[in-house]
Amino acid sequence: MPEQLHPVLRRVYAARGFGQGDLGLELSQLLAPGGLLGIDAAAARLAQAIRDRERIVIAGDYDADGATATSVAVLGLRALGAADVQYVVPDRFRMGYGLSPALADEAIALGAQVLVTVDNGISSHAGVERARRAGVSVIVTDHHLPGAAAVPADAIVNPNQPGCAFASKHLAGVGVMFYVLLALRARLRDEGAFGGGNGPNLAELLDLVAIGTVADVVRLDHNNRILVEQGLRRIRAGRTRPGVMALLRAAGRLPAHLTAADIGFGIGPRLNAAGRLDDMRVGIECLLADSAAAAEPRAQSLERFNRDRREIQEQMHFDALELVGAAGVGLTVFHPDWHEGVVGLVASRLKEARHRPVVAFARAQAAGELKGSGRSIPGVHLRDVLAAVDARQPGLILRFGGHAMAAGLSLAEADLAAFERAFDAACASVVEPDQLQRVIETDGPLAAEELTLDTALTLERAGPWGQGCPEPAFDNDFSVIDARPVGSDGRHVRYRLATADDGAVVEAIHFDGAQSLCAGGQVRVAYVPTVNRYRGLEALNLRVIHLEPA
Repeated sequence: MPEQLHPVLRRVYAARGFGQGDLGLELSQLLAPGGLLGIDAAAARLAQAIRDRERIVIAGDYDADGATATSVAVLGLRALGAADVQYVVPDRFRMGYGLSPALADEAIALGAQVLVTVDNGISSHAGVERARRAGVSVIVTDHHLPGAAAVPADAIVNPNQPGCAFASKHLAGVGVMFYVLLALRARLRDEGAFGGGNGPNLAELLDLVAIGTVADVVRLDHNNRILVEQGLRRIRAGRTRPGVMALLRAAGRLPAHLTAADIGFGIGPRLNAAGRLDDMRVGIECLLADSAAAAEPRAQSLERFNRDRREIQEQMHFDALELVGAAGVGLTVFHPDWHEGVVGLVASRLKEARHRPVVAFARAQAAGELKGSGRSIPGVHLRDVLAAVDARQPGLILRFGGHAMAAGLSLAEADLAAFERAFDAACASVVEPDQLQRVIETDGPLAAEELTLDTALTLERAGPWGQGCPEPAFDNDFSVIDARPVGSDGRHVRYRLATADDGAVVEAIHFDGAQSLCAGGQVRVAYVPTVNRYRGLEALNLRVIHLEPA
């Protein structure tokens, strides 16, 4: 570890197992595209489509990863010479996730000759077959776990498909599509498409790659950290899409100091709100907009969707806490008035509150059917749990899919009680008692001389931090000088704290901390040192993760 590193940062890197090779985040250190199984076949078919001026249709998804992946595909293919690129995105309420036959029909009606899925498709057998029967070539680009049988596509690019030796298994959907574009550019270059030049600078798409990667909460391994850091650098320098700038204005974030957390809490939710409540095409068109004038009204629409989403989510979360009652191991909640686009957020909040795997259900558009979204805790692979339920009671779950930490499923409403029992039993069979205790991991205490603005600035610049590479957090004892609720509804708490070492006073904010407010006395605080910027001034501010009497 370099000696010139800030001592706190050196400690943080060591705790995450970083070696010298993990610190460099230059594009030259990215893994080569050739390691992805199927990428040569995908590049060859797309190169043919560009030569023959075929119509390429992108089949997207309705979350932030899907929106950025769709935008990257459209922008990248056009930059590489594709004459005709369109996109379709599913209505989550009518079609559900992935390349359904209905979405395939939309692409066919658009005149698709080549159909490229992004952030979906690996389990879309019926949709791929529908397109292939209509004479459409299908290229699947995805990162989700595949089913037992491969889809009958012309090419599949997915680091998690059997036989793929690509070293990073954690690419988001947008990352997979970016890699396909890298391979396509190399193939076109070899064919002389750029007159001996290198071709378009695909790094211009890294702002969108970074947004989708962070918003999808994939593991930030070294390869993903490079993609995110390079995208953040472009945004900080102002070299980003007009739609990204409009979203940052709507979220009140400063581009010059943007962090991965700003994407996760600012941009991601606004993009996701469109897919949850309305139509993700609003988000995609915002990202594709080529001027501020075109982007601004779309960003404002996304801001309105996000405000509506927050209001709906708060009521649903209140309902969930009332419904859940005595905690089992695996929790199931349902309310007939819930919005199906927001149940995943409710499951996430309830999982945080109770530290249990949770599935939240809402009524689907299909009569008598429920749509559920699940979130899990470390050590409980949610998709495997659902697979175990399905194996023990075939037909109970109509459809399911997902990851270790998140999954979606459909179920007959009449089977809800049976699922609740089966899910609890399946979770109980794989959970150890100590896994049900919430553990807050920190990097230990900061000494008085380390609890400074300089430390906060150092850690901010040293990111990106995120899933699998957690943001540095510390814990210390403080005395409460002042505590007051803030925010329109008093949910947050602003503190003035005095350090136990020398009595130095620091400002702190505890978001959603009203229920644990401590008005005085000694407190133990887990926190993240952050930089508060106001009217050109910078000051240390602690973002409280957890607070309790010392």
